Amino acid sequence: MQISYEDFEKVEIRVGKVIKVEAFTKARKPAYKLWIDFGDLGMKKSSAQITKLYQPEDIINKLVLAVTNFPPRQIADFMSEVLVLGVVLDDGEVALIQPDRDVPLGKRIL
Repeated sequence: MQISYEDFEKVEIRVGKVIKVEAFTKARKPAYKLWIDFGDLGMKKSSAQITKLYQPEDIINKLVLAVTNFPPRQIADFMSEVLVLGVVLDDGEVALIQPDRDVPLGKRIL
């Protein structure tokens, strides 16, 4: 299905830095709770099923890309505010997507 550029422009994908990571023991599938700094947009939370490829210490201070304009979603006892983006591998694991250099937090991807 093709979409128009106007459709794509509605999706806000921004750069954030992971500040805090905790195991999300109440999630149905293994996941982490992430707190991500988006600069002027502030701190946002996300649940991410990335526990097989990443240890918490691997993602602290990592730049990530996330959709920031989806409505918040309740996952168990945690409100996920953004969707962190990754590449779904053949085995179903997710590899995070990140910029190839330091860029200002909160900048939009086009």
